[in-house]
Amino acid sequence: MAISAAKVKSETNPMNTPAHLIFGAAAFAKPGQPKVTLAALAGALAPDLSLYLLAGWQLFILGTDPQIVFRVMYYSDAWQAIFAVDNSFFVWGGMLGLALMSKRPALVAFAGAGFLHLALDFPLHNDDARAHFWPMTDWRFISPVSYWDRNHYGGIVGPIEMAMSLICLGVLWRRFTTWLPRLIMAAAATLQVAPFIVWAFVFGR
Repeated sequence: MAISAAKVKSETNPMNTPAHLIFGAAAFAKPGQPKVTLAALAGALAPDLSLYLLAGWQLFILGTDPQIVFRVMYYSDAWQAIFAVDNSFFVWGGMLGLALMSKRPALVAFAGAGFLHLALDFPLHNDDARAHFWPMTDWRFISPVSYWDRNHYGGIVGPIEMAMSLICLGVLWRRFTTWLPRLIMAAAATLQVAPFIVWAFVFGR
């Protein structure tokens, strides 16, 4: 069975990792506190990291067919068991609670950005949803709304996500006034906007 370009896109990029980084930074990054800012970015990335590592190993080291990786292995019990742990509201909520009690800003930024990642993912995944309530249950919320799938309002949600990302980048641009953070923001904006241009070109042909 041939895998569609949109299907590959969705499963290699739950929600949209650049968007998660932008939202996490907007919520928790602080000028003059690089440890806090880096922690926020790390926390925003962490729930997606296992997928990139697993898929990267299979694709680039073992040479596994992408159709096998994204149509079979992604949905396997082994991979889903890993995703259940690093996408659990209980895991990230517990970390956030401990971070708040510790009153350490970097830990709060890391755990808060990770929890925000899950909160944004939860309502925006259909058949690629994850078990966000591990270890209490393996139940997955199959949302009627998807950030990418046009059969589930992806044509509406995707542009809204991009617009919100650009607004957050504007907030960050005003917050961070030195050249390095702004260079990173410009790169993030490019990463966020470019896929929409590419996919519009691909599907518009």
